[in-house]
Amino acid sequence: RKIMGDRLRRWLGEGDPVDFVLEPKIDGTSVNLLYENGTLIAGSTRGDGAVGENVTANLRTMAEVPLRLDTSGPWAAPKRVEIRGEVYMAKQTFARLNLRQEEAGASPFANPRNAAAGSLRQLDPRITARRSLSLFCYAIGVCDGASFQSHWQVLAALKAWGFPVNPLTEWAADLDACIAYYHRLAVLRPQLAYDIDGVVIKVNDLSLQVRLGQVSRHPRWALAAKFAAIQAETRIEA
Repeated sequence: RKIMGDRLRRWLGEGDPVDFVLEPKIDGTSVNLLYENGTLIAGSTRGDGAVGENVTANLRTMAEVPLRLDTSGPWAAPKRVEIRGEVYMAKQTFARLNLRQEEAGASPFANPRNAAAGSLRQLDPRITARRSLSLFCYAIGVCDGASFQSHWQVLAALKAWGFPVNPLTEWAADLDACIAYYHRLAVLRPQLAYDIDGVVIKVNDLSLQVRLGQVSRHPRWALAAKFAAIQAETRIEA
């Protein structure tokens, strides 16, 4: 609360109230999908923010990645648009994969995040296809032919274009609502079918996002509120 509140006051002053969009922070691998005239032409990992790995062929094998977008009608996709999302592996999928690894005499993966990253980077797309990866989309980058006033509108467009958006995403009127959301998700976390490691708090108004800008790779208009690490006990038997 203090970090985001101080940041908003420093860069925006004591103006109108700021509203937010709250999203679970998926513990996966960030990807970018580039579409031109409704067709997926490239897909990459986020990399260092400027250069990533070309994993187009592997992303094409995922059922949740549309190969073509509707370019007509009220929610027509722009002529050129970059979709940002997170590829992850569900907990049950991860358990089945490690069982197959052990049966084949191979080393199991340490966690779903590593399994998702390794699966996405396979040289053979057929292996990626067998790993049953999933996707949540949460933003756009380059966008020629459409404009939005808020991040909430962006998410509505993503859903209309056929991209999966996390159903736990919420709008929040103030920082008190952000804090309440954080605590709700911390309790819900063990029950989810996928891993999350925190909450992402984003300023909803895109014009305010521009005013806030960013430092290096980190935007001032967004904050990742991480959960405490999960702790467990084990016994050394030998």
